[in-house]
Amino acid sequence: MLRVGLSGGIGSGKSTVARRLRELGAMVIDADVLAREVVQPGSPALAELVERFGADVLDADGALNRPALAEKVFGDDQARADLNAITHPRIQKLTAERMAQAPADAVVVHDVPLLVEVGYAPHYHLVVIVDAPVADRVRRLVDRGLTEPDARARIAAQATHEQRRAVADVWLDNTGSVADLHAAVDALWRDRLVPYEENVRLRRHPPKPAPQLVEPDPEWPRQAQRLIARIERAAGDRAVRVDHVGSTSVPGLPAKDIIDLQLTVRSLADADALAEPLGEAGFPVVPHLRRDTPHTFAPDLVLWEKRVHASADPGRHANLHVRVDGSPGQRVALLFPAWLRADAAAREEYLALKRTLAAEHAANPDRDAYAEAKEPWFAAALPRAWRWAERTGWTP
Repeated sequence: MLRVGLSGGIGSGKSTVARRLRELGAMVIDADVLAREVVQPGSPALAELVERFGADVLDADGALNRPALAEKVFGDDQARADLNAITHPRIQKLTAERMAQAPADAVVVHDVPLLVEVGYAPHYHLVVIVDAPVADRVRRLVDRGLTEPDARARIAAQATHEQRRAVADVWLDNTGSVADLHAAVDALWRDRLVPYEENVRLRRHPPKPAPQLVEPDPEWPRQAQRLIARIERAAGDRAVRVDHVGSTSVPGLPAKDIIDLQLTVRSLADADALAEPLGEAGFPVVPHLRRDTPHTFAPDLVLWEKRVHASADPGRHANLHVRVDGSPGQRVALLFPAWLRADAAAREEYLALKRTLAAEHAANPDRDAYAEAKEPWFAAALPRAWRWAERTGWTP
């Protein structure tokens, strides 16, 4: 299945997006609904809440009085931590049960108000954030019966705009009409979620784009970090480190709009053992790519073996190179971008080569040909990079 995390600040319009996704065919798991289920009258969780916060958190019928509980925990970090300790494990268990019931071809949307605050982002293939200006959110909350100071206090208590930006693979700006928001959700469903689910299920990835250089995107580092978090979660203890490598890791360098990442493991056996976990996480293996181009300083072909995975997400092309710790390929992949970041002349030289080769291979159906054409330059430049490393004391 495809797991999508959906969140947004209070009053942002997240519920409107969730309803539309349900209409389109998504299986929506609403964290707020589950939070109510675990504290139903007679439940162990409700008994623990009464013990911790007092009987005045119950209404006349013996059910949880949510506004009364909210008043007790709002602005009190310890009280909120105690509340979470009682309810979160039960909500997580119920969430896992609901996800396990989803069909294999489902797009499962987990609607979580506090997705950012509780650090859930790496658990999903994709995170969708709904946003709106604070003034609009305050107005909507006041229309629901809150006072303006209360509305602003609740907004301020949640994750910041920047914190949400950091985890957002998709940013839905809800400043227009409901029809505008529905149109954006419909396009997301059609163009990204449906093909992404199919790619994950079938363990395939979108075709590589033509080698077209684009101007540096300030979002590349954040996009890489989101992918790294998912890879680290999928790889577990087998991951030694995960790094953003390649041209998109060099600030100011035009590049193909493809994020290159490197997962360092202890052995090729570990790399092979990760084929299925990485595929499930949205990075199916590319079976025909098994080795880097050897360089003369390490002529043994075995030393250059690796595994390659590619993102199944049609909205974010990315390559994942899985290499053994200390292998020449692993070290070179870390060395080159570090050298390019430090040496402006080398950076310009490499960019000139990239522009020439991108033009030459723009119509070449063999998408690997562009990368292969750069290898002679890499071979000639590598001694200079090593000398820079020795001179500066650089280490991977």
